[in-house]
Amino acid sequence: MDLRGGLKGFAGGDAPRGHLLTLGIMTGALTEAQAAHMAGLFPAIDFQFLGGLFDDAPPGLDILFMAVDGAAPDQIERAVRQCKLNPAAPQTVFVLRNADLSNTRALLQSGAVDVLPAPVGETALALCLERIVARGKPMREPSRPVGQLVAVLKAGGGVGATALAVQAGIMAAGRMGSGKVCVADLDLQFGSAALYLDMAEALTVSDCLAVGEFLGDTQFATALAAHGSGMRLLAAPREVTALDALTPQSTDSLLTALRRDFALTIADLPPVWTAWTYRALQSAVRIVLVTRLSVPHVHLVRRQLNLLSLQKLDAIPLTLVCNAVNGDRQNMLSIRAAERAIGRPFDIVIPEDSRVMEAACNQGMDIAAVKRGTKLEKATAMLAEVMTAEALSAQPISKLR
Repeated sequence: MDLRGGLKGFAGGDAPRGHLLTLGIMTGALTEAQAAHMAGLFPAIDFQFLGGLFDDAPPGLDILFMAVDGAAPDQIERAVRQCKLNPAAPQTVFVLRNADLSNTRALLQSGAVDVLPAPVGETALALCLERIVARGKPMREPSRPVGQLVAVLKAGGGVGATALAVQAGIMAAGRMGSGKVCVADLDLQFGSAALYLDMAEALTVSDCLAVGEFLGDTQFATALAAHGSGMRLLAAPREVTALDALTPQSTDSLLTALRRDFALTIADLPPVWTAWTYRALQSAVRIVLVTRLSVPHVHLVRRQLNLLSLQKLDAIPLTLVCNAVNGDRQNMLSIRAAERAIGRPFDIVIPEDSRVMEAACNQGMDIAAVKRGTKLEKATAMLAEVMTAEALSAQPISKLR
């Protein structure tokens, strides 16, 4: 088998002088013998051995080979985050020990160029490199960082997810700075974020869709009104709007433009599944699933989690929030019993403080302005911290040993 025959001028006798691509090999990904053999087959590639940390990679790399152990979930999570959080990083090929369908799928869905089970066979490695060289030099992303998207998903209606998203967004703006955080209310039929912020005249999703094919060119950094906290708002339509007003394509354009203009976009999704809400979830670096402490809502959480797994979205980090918990609710259904029924613990439990939350929503204020130091404020601050974690990461976690 002549592995050079299909390279169409990139390798073999037709290869131009000099290297077209620079490939970095991190510790444990390939052996020196493998690299030397492949260098003979692929003269268009400059093979460089690096250290064991992502930070060891010099600027200008086109492709990065990195070893990951599928038996270590933390390594898989960090690898997924590396691909998602740093679009300007080299395209990555993971050499995966203890590979199975789940961890291979998670890495591929994160944006990896390829996943090769370890130990890597010569034929699989050569075919991978042939595909890479055939693509040519990858296009570089703009130097400006691409913002992160956090999707807020509801376990049914009436769980208070929008109020939480708004208040967490206000706190996130305080953490990240004015003009860097946007809340996008994508509940086309019953979105209420504008009311909770006292921003009834804010630009709506319907206004944006009216520009048609120019949606992606909208300068949201200047078009969206700012709350007093510095957070920007894209409001839901003022009238009930058909769910199919958004499509996967328009959702892509909208979210891409928002991520271009804001470091963090919090997308409040409707409590239904459509093709475009699926696309929004695919684009998220984190999903926040909000529920309440009741038997029906516990079952809805299980349905949502099962559906996320069925739709192959379970590789995206998920934060499970139980909202508006009080003593009476726990007397009827304890937190521990709910967690057993769901099959996983809650990540954040938000105590009920209806007087403070309703006052904040009625006046368009943040909860700290209504009353400082409440348990509600502290729990919501935890949610804001989770939402901003990826966006505040200047660089991805790099220690993948």
